[in-house]
Amino acid sequence: MNADFKIDEKDVSQAIISEYLKELYDCTDCDVIVAGSGPAGTIAAWKLAEMGYKTVIMEKNIKPGGGMYLGGMLMNKLVVEETAMHLLEEAGVRSMKAYKNGLLVGDAYEVSTKLLAKAFDAGAKMLNAVEVVDVIYREKEGIKGVVANWHAVSEYPEWVTCVDPLAFRSKIVIDATGHATEIASVAGDKIGFPVKGREGSMWTERSEKETVEYTQELYPGLIVCGMAVNSTYGLPRMGPIFGAMFLSGEKAAKIAHERLTQTETIKAKN
Repeated sequence: MNADFKIDEKDVSQAIISEYLKELYDCTDCDVIVAGSGPAGTIAAWKLAEMGYKTVIMEKNIKPGGGMYLGGMLMNKLVVEETAMHLLEEAGVRSMKAYKNGLLVGDAYEVSTKLLAKAFDAGAKMLNAVEVVDVIYREKEGIKGVVANWHAVSEYPEWVTCVDPLAFRSKIVIDATGHATEIASVAGDKIGFPVKGREGSMWTERSEKETVEYTQELYPGLIVCGMAVNSTYGLPRMGPIFGAMFLSGEKAAKIAHERLTQTETIKAKN
């Protein structure tokens, strides 16, 4: 390093603060907000960003990936069906090996990092440690965005109190919050449509089919995918297998694209 090179600590701080706040400001108005960066949310964000939509992922954890890293009982191997392998191949995953009955198993860390990299390379942005706490709703238009706060505000109410959330407008909201189905639940409570809020017992074969089948626009402007689908409709859980979650995220992106295209067409006609 050049002996004349000087580092001022405030420059480091100002670089972080200024660039983060610019990005946060830009995220307040976007095409799609994906709540949750697990397997379904990551795929949905990747595919939508790849199509040119301004896509923001909100992840309440400090790290992205959801359950993809964890495998079963913390054994970091990831199982998928060959029907979902086109997504992993497109992401450049190399560790998957054939097991039996159409199942493949590979390195969970490689799969997670490469899928997340595809989403970020496509242009998706992520706000971590940010939790969606409510939705923006208009009677004649449906869901028009979300209300979010730092996750620590709800996680540690004994020492963080009275912190108002901020609003983020979007044309589509995707609930990929997993078992908790957080967005669909809060929207259902306030708008008045039924959400089970809890998935059924494990039945992998049935769940892998129904998770994809029931991925849909639950309410105008709100799409559910991944395990949020199972909790919304009370479908069986699938356990540590990820094919349906990847395919559900892909389907959610297609539904969002169709909805956004339809909206633009209607605007053009008017």
